[in-house]
Amino acid sequence: MLRALVLAILCCFHAASAGSHSLRYFFTGVSGGMGFPEFTAVGLVDNVQHVHYDSVTKKMRPTQDWMERSVGPEYWEGETQKAFGTQQVFKDNIGVAMQRFNQTGGVHTVQRMVGCELDDDGTKRGFDQHGFDGMDYVSFDMDTLTWIATIMQAVITKHKWDADRARNYGLKVYLETECIEWLQKYVQNGRETLERRVPPEVTLLQRKTRGSADMEVLCHVTGFFPRAVAVNWVRDGQDQLEEGVQSGEVLPNQDGTYQLRKILTLSPEEQGRHRYSCQVDHISFKERQIYIWDPNMRSSSEVPGCGSGCGSSIRLIVGVVAVLALAAAVIGVVIWKRRQGGV
Repeated sequence: MLRALVLAILCCFHAASAGSHSLRYFFTGVSGGMGFPEFTAVGLVDNVQHVHYDSVTKKMRPTQDWMERSVGPEYWEGETQKAFGTQQVFKDNIGVAMQRFNQTGGVHTVQRMVGCELDDDGTKRGFDQHGFDGMDYVSFDMDTLTWIATIMQAVITKHKWDADRARNYGLKVYLETECIEWLQKYVQNGRETLERRVPPEVTLLQRKTRGSADMEVLCHVTGFFPRAVAVNWVRDGQDQLEEGVQSGEVLPNQDGTYQLRKILTLSPEEQGRHRYSCQVDHISFKERQIYIWDPNMRSSSEVPGCGSGCGSSIRLIVGVVAVLALAAAVIGVVIWKRRQGGV
């Protein structure tokens, strides 16, 4: 269930387009008791978490020093009250959603992501998306002031929310004005953090696959900021590979940087016939960096201090750290500055 919840969060966690800034809030309500708070809210500026609330502490708190310095006590009091009100709405919404899906028990999640983006050329975008158990439920169409139901069970919600034109218009105004204003303020206050450039560390590791003569070569890229990065396996310096490549998600590290891994699987014939390199593009680099794989390098199982399972252990550690970081930082429900209706 933890994996399903994290994947549900990841599906909504995407980077803003190049040359833009973004403000997103995630709300998550959880039923069934799985060790997480029943309700969590987190906010992210340019994919950097800046605020956090949960049903255990019942307080909205800053997660960045610049955020703590830039607003006063009245801000935190007001945001705490709004988050607590949303917490009650989400508790009701889980019950309603379970009825719609004929669910009587178990662990279930209701999620919402709302926010805005601002491009350097002044283009604005807003979004408000809701989900249940990792599935898309309804999303807001700013042009028509209507809701789009992505599954049959959401049609009732769509009709109910479509009928409240005043509420929908208020949401559009918020996304196009107030949300953008707060985004600009946060970017200005957190510029030193948000616009820093940290180059990635790149490591190549290899191991034999179990039960075959194939070789797995892991390109592990970590410690970079900002989040946007391009990592590709290339054959003979020109052919970008997709077949035989396993690509992970860009995941957060505990220090605020990010990591990504890509695994290339090669047959014995392919290993000796071509030259393979992991090529990395990041804004902190003046030019693309190329890391050439040497098939004669020692396998991970031969590295001092590494047992026979070192290769898989590295993957496990990467995955666990990423899951824990996501569960701690991104699990949440969107904070909208106006009271929301029920499902």
